[in-house]
Amino acid sequence: MVGRIIIPAAVQEELDQGRRLGIDLPDIDTLPWLAIRQPLSVAALPLVTDLGPGETQVLALALETPDTVALIDDALARRIAETLGIKLTGTLGVLLSAKRAGLLPAVAPFLDHLQELRFRVSPATRSAVLKLAGE
Repeated sequence: MVGRIIIPAAVQEELDQGRRLGIDLPDIDTLPWLAIRQPLSVAALPLVTDLGPGETQVLALALETPDTVALIDDALARRIAETLGIKLTGTLGVLLSAKRAGLLPAVAPFLDHLQELRFRVSPATRSAVLKLAGE
């Protein structure tokens, strides 16, 4: 079960930018279970020019915080996390965990909303997630 979620400032800025563009994203200042923390050293990561600041800082925080699970959807960042031995999950994994824990009545409406936000989910992945969710 998730106790607390920590995000770096770069992720907060990405969410703020999205909201300024009119995208329906949460205001993290209203989420008491979420904390913002800057990684101590982003230089600990290998130089990967294709990673954005959000992914880079999430990976750095995961390296600095043992026994955590990084929430990463970006394919390149996931490959790097696996190479570095960082435990990870993605948004769809979080939705499935929340459903299993009884925190969500259904996953399908969240998948629909994610797709409205242009979160890419292939039809095969959507079908597999819904099957795992028992929907």
